[in-house]
Amino acid sequence: MNKLLMVGVAGLALVSASASAISISGQAGEKYTNIAVGFGNDTPGLAMTGNYAHNDDDGDTVGLGLGLNLPLGPLMGTVGGRAVYLNPNDGDEGYALAVGGGLSWKIFDSFSVFGDYYYSPDSLSSGVENYQEASAGARWTILRPVAIEAGYRYIGMENKNGERDNAIADGPYVGVSASF
Repeated sequence: MNKLLMVGVAGLALVSASASAISISGQAGEKYTNIAVGFGNDTPGLAMTGNYAHNDDDGDTVGLGLGLNLPLGPLMGTVGGRAVYLNPNDGDEGYALAVGGGLSWKIFDSFSVFGDYYYSPDSLSSGVENYQEASAGARWTILRPVAIEAGYRYIGMENKNGERDNAIADGPYVGVSASF
């Protein structure tokens, strides 16, 4: 019972720490789409993310992430990890535990630029030789809570056993998000 109570208190602490800013976003590139949700992404402290990326030619990924946001002067740095379910069209389905981080810079109240990178080697993944994801872009808040963004996203898997590599996302995108 004490363990259950401690887990409940820890869960409430995480939710209260990250509930200060909830964001929902969608992005579309030439051959891919990505839907994401985030908790606490723009504030110092714990941040949680989730996303679903789809490409008709190369497959799908579903990811959950946990990070720590650290203020670095005018920048916000994030270090963390992501657990990703991989479902490539060519190759074996599996998982990846990726580590990485990112930086964001709020240039003006309504305009920011950002970038991130996560990597999972063979030893932290199954079904693939390695997994990588990266994005860079700019976000403009038109009218709080709505923002538009544009950038470049890469989500790729290097497959094992001579299977064709899969790039779920590899190109520019546009998107819209709402933050509450």
